Amino acid sequence: MDDQPALLLFDGTCGFCARGVQFVLQHERYRRTLQFASLGSATGSAIRARHPELNHVDSVIWYEAGSGAGAERVLTRSTAALRVLQYLGGAWRPLGWLGMIVPRRVRDGVYASIARHRHQILRGAPVCVVPSPEQRARFIDWDMAT
Repeated sequence: MDDQPALLLFDGTCGFCARGVQFVLQHERYRRTLQFASLGSATGSAIRARHPELNHVDSVIWYEAGSGAGAERVLTRSTAALRVLQYLGGAWRPLGWLGMIVPRRVRDGVYASIARHRHQILRGAPVCVVPSPEQRARFIDWDMAT
């Protein structure tokens, strides 16, 4: 799972989500393999079109392309957020694994509450993500991700 290249789809119109992407960029350790795209980008739209179960997901999606005959993998809501923590490594990794112990219904309920109010959280926070030139190469459909 850790060696799979992954893509994090995020709400490109949300300051809270932009801060989340910046958090990942600041706290990832050595791998730096995670790529990013907004939900509304061509890439995000294409992935969502292939996965009708994502039609009502408007926050974060962790996506891994299938390898060979393997199927694509999509994680949503709290599972996606916890997978991000595992990706970060260091002290974040065990927090991600511990979070998985909490029943999904409970953690998704907490996640849904935060997601529902994410536009009010950090109201006035910049919506754009400003990556370094090195990080910018990891943003798919850059013009639509800002």
